[in-house]
Amino acid sequence: MAGPRKVIITCAVTGAIHTPSMSPHLPVTPEEIAEQAIAAAEAGAAILHLHARDPETGKPDQSPEAFARFLPRIKQATDAVINLTTGGAPNMLIRERIGPALRFKPEVASLNMGSMNFGLFPMLERYKSFKFDWERQHLENSRDLIFRNTFADIEYALRELADCGTRFEFECYDVGHLYNLAHFLDRKLVTPPLFVQTVFGILGGIGPHPEDVMHMKRTADRLFGGDYRWSVLGAGRNQMPIAAMAAAMGANVRVGLEDSLWIGPGKLAESNADQVRKVRQILEGLGLEVATPAEARAILALKGGDKVAF
Repeated sequence: MAGPRKVIITCAVTGAIHTPSMSPHLPVTPEEIAEQAIAAAEAGAAILHLHARDPETGKPDQSPEAFARFLPRIKQATDAVINLTTGGAPNMLIRERIGPALRFKPEVASLNMGSMNFGLFPMLERYKSFKFDWERQHLENSRDLIFRNTFADIEYALRELADCGTRFEFECYDVGHLYNLAHFLDRKLVTPPLFVQTVFGILGGIGPHPEDVMHMKRTADRLFGGDYRWSVLGAGRNQMPIAAMAAAMGANVRVGLEDSLWIGPGKLAESNADQVRKVRQILEGLGLEVATPAEARAILALKGGDKVAF
């Protein structure tokens, strides 16, 4: 009799969406990012998806030097797979965004699969005062900002990172992004198994309705068959409902303060580990088992933590 299915939990620790004024629990300094990442791994996250920030202002910082302040500590403390962003922040260009992955050669790097509107400005209705000048502008600017991920940008990232042995978390915010990924698969610029992260609930991308989740899965099944490993993330209040729904359909899951600041209605999560523990309870309640880092490496065909450059 087959055992329970293993589900990979990814934890996105800080991201570039939320700002320090939105939650006192959002990790900003290298010490906070490291501590919360390690705690999330201890709670059950097999993959840690990492961004960096300016420790004084909390502004997103995509310089390799910013990542160097916490990567060694995390690697020494946990066997979790390290996934470095190449998304950075929506206002950054691709050469800046892939800098940390080029330098540190992680096992996994995220890669956004299409240009899109990325609307953060509705959060201005919820938050009226900010600690730092950049925060309000960061949200306001998203009214007239295209998160650029052209075919040339994506191909540039794929080719530049080809010799690093790094595999990708392909972030797909809409159905067209799945077709973009299929295009690169047809050209043999990506190789299976594809780790496809379908993203729901960002203004500018596909919505969080159950039919949206089903549509993304049906499309990915048709395009990739058995050549992909499905994962989901729901933004904001959609985080846990999307995780529960999709996990029951065969998905892996992503949580973390990058994607949502909340642990329940009106209640801020006090740490990334809080969200990992909650989604783990959901998964185990469905009769599923949480994958270890070693199992995640096998499922995704990763090169191993001993082959990174940090």
